[in-house]
Amino acid sequence: MRSLLLLAAVGLAAAETGIDGWLRYAPVPNANASGLPINIVSLNATANGPVHAAASELQKGLSGIFNHSLNVIYPTSYQLSDTASSIVVGTVAEYANAFGAAPKTPQLENDGYFLNTTGSRVQILGRNERGALYGAFQYLSMLAQGNFSEVAYTSNPDAPIRWVNQWDNLDGSIERGYGGPSIFFSNGTVKINSLDRMTQYARLLASIGVNAIVVNNVNANASILTTQNVEGLGKIADTFRPYGVRVGISLNFASPTANLVYGNLSTFDPLDSEVIDWWQNVTDTLYARIPDMAGYLVKANSEGQPGPLTYNRTLAEGANLFANALEPHGGILVFRAFVYDSQHLNESVWTQDRANAAVEFFTGLDGKFAENALVQIKYGPIDFQVREPASPLFAYLRNTSTAIELEVTQEYLGQQNHLVYLPPLWKTVLDFDLRANHSKSLVRDIISGERFNRPMGGYAAVVNVGTNNTWLGSHLSMSNLYGYGRLAWDPTSDPQAILQDWIRLTFGLDPAVMRAITNMSMASWPAYENYTGNLGIQTLTDILYTHYGPNPQSQDNNPWGQWTRADHDSIGMDRTVANGTGFAGQYPDEVAAVYENISTTPDNLLLWFHHVNYTTRLHSGETVIQHFYNAHYAGAETAQTFPTQWEALQGKVDAQRYNETLFRLTYQAGHSIVWRDAINNFYHNLSGIADAQGRVGNHPHRIEAETMNLTNYERYTVSPFETASNVTAIVTSANATTGTASTRLTVQNGTYNVAVNYYDLYGGKAQYTLTIGGRQVGAWSGNNEDRLGNTPSIYLDGHSATRITFRNVTIRRGDVLEVTGKADGVEPAPLDYISILPLGVVD
Repeated sequence: MRSLLLLAAVGLAAAETGIDGWLRYAPVPNANASGLPINIVSLNATANGPVHAAASELQKGLSGIFNHSLNVIYPTSYQLSDTASSIVVGTVAEYANAFGAAPKTPQLENDGYFLNTTGSRVQILGRNERGALYGAFQYLSMLAQGNFSEVAYTSNPDAPIRWVNQWDNLDGSIERGYGGPSIFFSNGTVKINSLDRMTQYARLLASIGVNAIVVNNVNANASILTTQNVEGLGKIADTFRPYGVRVGISLNFASPTANLVYGNLSTFDPLDSEVIDWWQNVTDTLYARIPDMAGYLVKANSEGQPGPLTYNRTLAEGANLFANALEPHGGILVFRAFVYDSQHLNESVWTQDRANAAVEFFTGLDGKFAENALVQIKYGPIDFQVREPASPLFAYLRNTSTAIELEVTQEYLGQQNHLVYLPPLWKTVLDFDLRANHSKSLVRDIISGERFNRPMGGYAAVVNVGTNNTWLGSHLSMSNLYGYGRLAWDPTSDPQAILQDWIRLTFGLDPAVMRAITNMSMASWPAYENYTGNLGIQTLTDILYTHYGPNPQSQDNNPWGQWTRADHDSIGMDRTVANGTGFAGQYPDEVAAVYENISTTPDNLLLWFHHVNYTTRLHSGETVIQHFYNAHYAGAETAQTFPTQWEALQGKVDAQRYNETLFRLTYQAGHSIVWRDAINNFYHNLSGIADAQGRVGNHPHRIEAETMNLTNYERYTVSPFETASNVTAIVTSANATTGTASTRLTVQNGTYNVAVNYYDLYGGKAQYTLTIGGRQVGAWSGNNEDRLGNTPSIYLDGHSATRITFRNVTIRRGDVLEVTGKADGVEPAPLDYISILPLGVVD
């Protein structure tokens, strides 16, 4: 390919919704189309195949990037002369058939591709058709980023399994979904009228090398197997097939006793011959409609789901029931390792520990799973926490194929309302050396199959895209989906380099945009960890409700096993062999020795493995409790910088994406303070130990709403107590819809930022007005349910607590500040406090 020239800075793009993700194919300024090949030669004309899709994608992409259309020539019509200055796309075998000899390429594996732009003929050749499509997307990705260099290289995926799991329910809802309703289901059936949207999703997945999708929730409904839904699944598969993305489904283990289509049975015992025949019949029927179905995903004996243990059968026997049915068709059975018994966990028993469950349940089963069965293991032993050690099950299953389960949807991690770029978190696990048999045993090498010489393995991610034009509910959260695909293809990749590729593809080539989004994103996970739960204590969210806002006390005194065992003097799980739950001993010897000893345990996992006094000193020299205070303040301070960094991009990012992103970053800045105060207040109250810097519980710039002059407002004690400043908020009186809270200000004349903390409840849209000195400063609505992707709380708590800030407000000493709140529905216009902040001061 001839060298092309990029001459000028990037101009402002037109308004965008986010629907194109990173496949925008936006014009590259001053790119010289005269350097392009003159044709696209597709070596395969099959209309529903990946090579045909690759040719169409190249035509679409080059038209967008260069504003220049190229013809696609198919095998029935091209001559050798057509290929002299062409982009040739297809498989190596098709190339050899067309040109008489295969090109000299390094070894290609399944799904791998060879990309060569060094001559007049661009070669994009795959080991199979998917590989050719992946190579086409990579070529377009280079050009869309303004990279016109000459390259010749082979790229192979690290592992054969690169799947996504949707948690879509048949009624159209999505468990842990924050981007709108399902694109796949509604009213119990497949959404046939959504096939175009599914095509767009298939393109996005293929462009990052994802080769299969499980379309329904792991908490599966047996009616996925009805005749109507099997036909609907077939249409989904037809839609995804051109992009090399195979469709799989989640199954309910007890379906034989709940499904009338294939005949009801009285048992779902995996060793019962009638059950075996039942599932074989189901599987044969599915493959008759979907010949290339990827396989099944099964969650069993976890969180109340049925499974083989009901009949005293092993997990392997349960998994092999499905694997055996799939084997004649070439399908794969994925069995989730997320198995634990929440009905019998007792925190008062010092040795009990949910983290032990995976290894305990799989003890004695290694090597007993069918060859086409794969165990899917969450990256940590609990549940998608902000930081966890690598699951020891990766090292335990040495004769069983495994995959790592990651979560793109930010269930415990801000639910797309908080910017949290996740690949750096995932890399801490993928790069971890488990030292199996005292040898190098990186998690990424175990799951690829390389370390223990397994035939298959790889990656799965819970993604949960929805009908929102941003797919995930937030423009910036799409970096996590892109990053997942890139790491699943090559887990040695640098997260920042991946991020910057995504930025160029999504927002363009402006250096200021690159700097700002890079800085925010790379700081986001450390900041979130700091203001939500650090030192390995887990994400201190409400595990009994929405898994979103702060509620540290919800972690303990329940059977869910995400305990902190915090009391007046001490905190943390003792997971040592010597004194605790024994979890540390599940690791291979060298790793176990590190975690068993408090002096060698890293600070960021201290409270995961050890129960210590609040005054215990870390390697940093800080006490545990002072680190908590300092880290939560530091994390919230970092989040305050996000809106201002983004505001510097006004005019450099199109207005729609700019405004939608600014709203979320501003919301995050406010909610990070809610988190900071809730966690610090809780542990300050529990431990009785003061913050050495005097910040916790001391807010000189705040005016508590309950201390103001109230008309038609009344005091309300908030629970949990730490999610309100001074425990108390105000709500409109029972017999009134509008209330006012006022006070005379005693600050010096000057310019201030004015922050209002209030509660935005689901089910109402209260209206607020703020005036100072008779001048209206701002008006707003409690309408987060319209603007955020998650379902807010119906209570005054850490989920609904919200902060709005009005900047650069001129105030004179003696001005009267008044907030008027008009209740709506279940939302009684709740207020917590107002802060009058000198410029540059964080509350």
